[in-house]
Amino acid sequence: MYDYLIIGGGIVGLATALNLLERQPGATVCVAEKEDRVAAHQTGHNSGVIHSGIYYRPGSLRALNCLEGYQALLRFCDEHQVPYEICGKVIVATREWERPQLDRIMENGTANGLEGIRRISREETLEREPHVAALDAIWVPQTGIINYRKVAETMAARIRQKGGEVRTGFQVTGIWKTDAEITAEGPAGDLSARVLVNCAGLYSDKVAALTGQDMRGMKILPFRGEYYTLKPEKRHLVRHLVYPAPNPAFPFLGVHYTRMIEGGIEAGPNAVLAFRREGYSRWDIHPGELAETLAFPGFLRMARKHWRFGLDEFKRSFSKRAFVTALQHLIPEVGFDDLERGGAGVRAMACDAQGNLIDDFVVLESRNVVNVCNAPSPAATASLAIGRVIAEKAIGHLPTTHYPLTTNHQPPTTKHL
Repeated sequence: MYDYLIIGGGIVGLATALNLLERQPGATVCVAEKEDRVAAHQTGHNSGVIHSGIYYRPGSLRALNCLEGYQALLRFCDEHQVPYEICGKVIVATREWERPQLDRIMENGTANGLEGIRRISREETLEREPHVAALDAIWVPQTGIINYRKVAETMAARIRQKGGEVRTGFQVTGIWKTDAEITAEGPAGDLSARVLVNCAGLYSDKVAALTGQDMRGMKILPFRGEYYTLKPEKRHLVRHLVYPAPNPAFPFLGVHYTRMIEGGIEAGPNAVLAFRREGYSRWDIHPGELAETLAFPGFLRMARKHWRFGLDEFKRSFSKRAFVTALQHLIPEVGFDDLERGGAGVRAMACDAQGNLIDDFVVLESRNVVNVCNAPSPAATASLAIGRVIAEKAIGHLPTTHYPLTTNHQPPTTKHL
């Protein structure tokens, strides 16, 4: 019997466990991860950017947690010798109609308290990034690069040092409750706790449903982001991070160039619907999961709104030429032969029944349960701040009296995947 059981060994689940152990020394905390290592999915497949918080609506959970989490992440990395680099980025307008978007982004950044951000002319942009086709741009000095898998592995090590457990290879297939406890069961056995925290990422809605949470009005949609990498002889074309001015009609940032902390330059990602929740390949299909996505009314409404963008994304997924054309809007010198296909990640995007992609964190609570049902970017940057919020909610559910272990092995309520 643990005090807290956290489902999901990504960076948000690990940060939550670390916060719980720091706030309640002596508490029994277990992180259960279905893969054989932590950070196996979204955390380990993202672009490795330390986000500044410039894009997010002022006052939103994304904005507030990004700003707090940014500082907490840097302190954590300094304390535990996790490498990172604050290299800065430019957000570039390459077409006249994109300039008003830079105005809006500057307003957000200023309202969010970012220091040092400023509009820069074409000439100053070219001083920083000589190969970019810029009309003008925003310079964001706070943006950095990191390997979030290393951050997560360091968090897991700290959890163990503080007396917590990180169990890999534990897949949850059912959850049942009594008044005294909540138990997650799976092929590896059962784990029981007084409070359960769901940080299951791409499967967060399914795990939430297992806890009894009504999820009929929201579903996780998996969007695959594919990358190309610049060949070594072309890496000089990018000095910092280079992003386009985002299209306000499309809920993703568009393809961009990212330096990697280990070296090299990634170009991408696109944003194409994945045919399974952990579908990292174009050919990776799970008929049941795909059918669930296609049958969800919210997906159908979203598809009607964004079908043109969706077709463009699918085209870039299967056509390197189309992908390169999109990248050439930022750096015209990048050619077809300068890029090699790289890795891919899948991001969990919560969609409501009206077809809106939910662009903020969603945390739902019920008796002895905290369900983190949506943690979009910048969740990795903001993980320690998000973990603090989730930990505070979980602490509020810990019973003040001691509940004995149940001897009734026939659960009164059982739900299975």
